[in-house]
Amino acid sequence: MFFGIFICLCSWSLEGVCGSEFVSVSVMEGDSVLLSVNITEAQRRDGIMWTFGSIPIAKLKPDNKYIYYNGTDGMFRDRLKLNETGSLIITDIRIKHSGLYYITTTSEEKPFKIINITVYTRLPVPVITNSSSLDGSSSSYCSVLCSVMDVSHVSLSWYKGKSLLSSISVSEHSNINISLHLECLDDSYTCVINNPITNQTQHLNTDVCHPCAVRKTNQDAETDQAGEQEITYADPTFSRRSGKQMSAVETDVVYAGVMRR
Repeated sequence: MFFGIFICLCSWSLEGVCGSEFVSVSVMEGDSVLLSVNITEAQRRDGIMWTFGSIPIAKLKPDNKYIYYNGTDGMFRDRLKLNETGSLIITDIRIKHSGLYYITTTSEEKPFKIINITVYTRLPVPVITNSSSLDGSSSSYCSVLCSVMDVSHVSLSWYKGKSLLSSISVSEHSNINISLHLECLDDSYTCVINNPITNQTQHLNTDVCHPCAVRKTNQDAETDQAGEQEITYADPTFSRRSGKQMSAVETDVVYAGVMRR
């Protein structure tokens, strides 16, 4: 799985190359990626060379013979395949294969195409744990922690439904976590880890944080055991009556007998 963005680029970061076609490709580790090119007949007669940085990795000779190079420490061994258009396929790609790929003709040093590959690691599923006892939170609250280990170039976020609550991002390999504090679980909360091409999601459930209805029932039970009376107060409702004089409030009246002498 990959995608490309085609732009025209002149930059010192690309060794001052200007006028070459530039493509940016993102791919998941372990997948195969096609570095697409469609050479002309003149380029085919001249022969083409693929390099990773300055290291030769594949060559299409004028007689249509293919030559492959293993690269530094054999990093490309048994991973490369050229086709008749000059396109290069890299199989089972790894993080170490991230970088700039150049394609040139045999007679010219200037590349006519540059491809920048970024390889992303496969994302782990986030792990959610109850951290209330660790951070000293009141027992009436539920504190949870969402964690992922050994990741890079990712964002880790809490969502309530589709609304983003909080987020943290890292570029270098590290262990990251993000906390969430709730009175009780009253909605759909999810922890999401994502990079530019994929994501993994973990839902917060009642095994970690009790739903509000259950917590309220438990509190009511404790109140009953303590012998405390539960009182429900209702908001008063007033009705407008006709006339200037308001009616008196009706009450229960007890009359006592009167003795005459």
